[in-house]
Amino acid sequence: MKKRFLALGMAACMAVSLTACGGSSEKETTAAETAKEETTTAEGESKAEESSAEESKADTADIETVTDGTLTVATSPDFAPYEFYAIGEDGKPQLAGFDMSLAQYIADYLGLKLEIVTVDFDGVLSELQTKSVDLGMAGLSPDPKREGIMDFSDIYYTGGQSLVTVKDNADKFNTFEAINKSDVSVGAQIGSIQMDLANTNSPDADIVALPKVTDIISELLAGKLDAAYIETDVAKSYQQNYPELELVMDVPYESEGSAIGVCKGNEALMAGVNEAIAQAIEDGSMEKFIADANEQASGNTYEGLLDSEGNVQQ
Repeated sequence: MKKRFLALGMAACMAVSLTACGGSSEKETTAAETAKEETTTAEGESKAEESSAEESKADTADIETVTDGTLTVATSPDFAPYEFYAIGEDGKPQLAGFDMSLAQYIADYLGLKLEIVTVDFDGVLSELQTKSVDLGMAGLSPDPKREGIMDFSDIYYTGGQSLVTVKDNADKFNTFEAINKSDVSVGAQIGSIQMDLANTNSPDADIVALPKVTDIISELLAGKLDAAYIETDVAKSYQQNYPELELVMDVPYESEGSAIGVCKGNEALMAGVNEAIAQAIEDGSMEKFIADANEQASGNTYEGLLDSEGNVQQ
């Protein structure tokens, strides 16, 4: 199932409309506070500022996107604090996470509207492979194996990988040797770097591939999985809500960082995305996006796809 959210505002926070494939639209607001777009230019603006604005437009004039005037981004909203749903006081789910804030920042930087397509993680890869979207933002690691279906932006966030279990098993499943046995069940997300790590570090284990990180957490808590490979900050985010989880060891990984998947061969878009990333890091926006996302992730959240009416699936 695929969901689409169209961001209408040109500010760092956005209003979005939700559309099921082939269905009708209903407006929804992201967890960030929506700001009104300025419609007038202050009198007395200097010629230098006008010239700078014109240069910025010229820099992005050659960028082609799937839909003219729109930046279409695929994400898998089950990966807090990267992307997830924050549940508002009215009980409505709103897209949140620092990937989503960065997506809006990039769209604003390029002078484009933002449309978010929500799919499972392997769907993000498929959307990029078929060039149905411009970008994929789902905590992607720049894995060389994926370079045939997408290009990778510069790194915008550096994280790590962890082996996770529950506290009661922390002394039992805390090394690769301990979990690399046929009677030990180890979880990882389908199509992810964590799945590669599972196959590399525990090939003899009973490796269980699941579509969502939420599924992995549920199976760990239910005792159906003995351990799992999960991105470190994502695991810490879940640990805030489920303190029985335990991060027992760091998993070595030579590409510890997240990049944006860019539609293959779109060099102009790649250049614009990298410029936006550099600006977001330089002006402190990225740091704020991360802090805000971590705070939201510690509250009332939902991770996964919504139903056909845009509601949390029970």
